Amino acid sequence: MRFNGAGSLAMASVALIALASEGARAQGHAPAADAPPIRAGTTHWALPTAEPVFPQTDEQKQKAMREGRILPAPEALWPRLDTGLASYTPAKGLKIHATYRAGSSDVLPGLVEAWVAAFRKYHPGFKLKIERPLAGSLGAIELIKGNLDLVFVSRELKPTDIATFRDRFGYEPFSVPISGGSWRHFGFLDSLAFMVHPDNPIRQLDFAQLDAAFSSTRHRGGKEIRTWGDLGLAGEWADKPVHLYGIKPWNGFEEFVRQRVLSVPGKRGEWNDHVTFDATFFVVARRVAADPYALGYTGMSAIDSEVKILPVGVDGGPALSPSYENVATADYPLSRLIYLNTNAPAGKPLDPVLGEFLRFILSREGQKVVLRQGIYLPLRAKQVSASRAYMNAPR
Repeated sequence: MRFNGAGSLAMASVALIALASEGARAQGHAPAADAPPIRAGTTHWALPTAEPVFPQTDEQKQKAMREGRILPAPEALWPRLDTGLASYTPAKGLKIHATYRAGSSDVLPGLVEAWVAAFRKYHPGFKLKIERPLAGSLGAIELIKGNLDLVFVSRELKPTDIATFRDRFGYEPFSVPISGGSWRHFGFLDSLAFMVHPDNPIRQLDFAQLDAAFSSTRHRGGKEIRTWGDLGLAGEWADKPVHLYGIKPWNGFEEFVRQRVLSVPGKRGEWNDHVTFDATFFVVARRVAADPYALGYTGMSAIDSEVKILPVGVDGGPALSPSYENVATADYPLSRLIYLNTNAPAGKPLDPVLGEFLRFILSREGQKVVLRQGIYLPLRAKQVSASRAYMNAPR
């Protein structure tokens, strides 16, 4: 994908599966005798780069922690609810008269309040108070202290929060995905992309190659990546070094890549010493645009410079780009998630009222709330199935 112009146009890539001839034969039409052979690969279309984004000022941060962050204008495209989502049916005999205390990231109070309002139509005795200040990290700390019943966080929990929780209680916090993130809304859990310089001829990468390039642990089994030849390029690119760019630990984007790409079940990945880290995600795309040998990652909302976004694949699956459709359908492997976190003691059932609230959130009606808000992306049925399996698994 080629980004062209001073902040004007960018080129995005998506996987193109060549099915044209099969479709023609199915309809009784054969290709012309002189038609060239199909060359499966990628298709390209013009896509504007994101507008420049900047860190919040101290005044904006303080206001967001009190009132929640100002919502952006929704994306023009509109996802559809997955037809496989089950409708909500209230549990028989469950009478709810309870008030819960919740923490929340500053980008989530509006969505949480909309969920509560919709749930109260079935259970008017349910009340949930969102405590201030609004910050996922502070909420996780208060959950550990026992001052909150649940916390809504727009990212994965920090490893230090999980370790502190485990040290106190002897088990890990209950953390279940309840919504998709956004496509490229700044600050609202935008999807993540790997990028190279626009002159780089590489067409795609997979998680094993990315792990071998960025990590010291290489849990996915790849050999160490130091040159573009190690990633399959030939000719003048074969001996050129791979310059790695990323976000300094700890950061939500960095933790997401570490968990999703560098780690495998039971083994946490570690970054190698060759990564040039920035404290935040704001300038990574600019560094990649300035370095012909760069390979870096950042959030989609921060891609404000001329770079080439790479389709990525996992375990032999198709390489997909972060197009709106691929992110909205959760097929793109670096789409992000929102989590509900609570203290669910090992060996005991989940609090029945919270369990019912979760069942509602994960239902068709609950995900319709996400759709109506228009900022985040509703979960797909496969994601809901995974969340329900997590809820029902022995702890």
